[in-house]
Amino acid sequence: QVQLVESGGGLVQAGGSQRLSCTASARAAMGWFRRAPGKEREFVAAISGSGRSTLYADPVKGRFTISRDDAKTAYLQMASLKPEDTALYYCAARSMPFATTKDFEYAYWGQGTQVTVSS
Repeated sequence: QVQLVESGGGLVQAGGSQRLSCTASARAAMGWFRRAPGKEREFVAAISGSGRSTLYADPVKGRFTISRDDAKTAYLQMASLKPEDTALYYCAARSMPFATTKDFEYAYWGQGTQVTVSS
């Protein structure tokens, strides 16, 4: 069982930046997903357990950066935020070392942290 603790999030103006962090109780590949009001949950970014491999969804490429500073903590640095980035952001983890974009391949999920981008 891997437990996840998320932090960050809140209200930010369009064009601004924000950083989310997620600490796992064990080494894991980690990903970020988001669910906007009235929409399905979607993949945002993921990083392998080693940190050497990253994946990004097209809408966030060039604006968001996922990284990790140790085996258990991952960050999502968000820049040039847009109102359409407003969503509940979830951290997810999987025991396998490889990152993936598929939510069903992540067994462990955080509670979510709200990011609201005002125009």
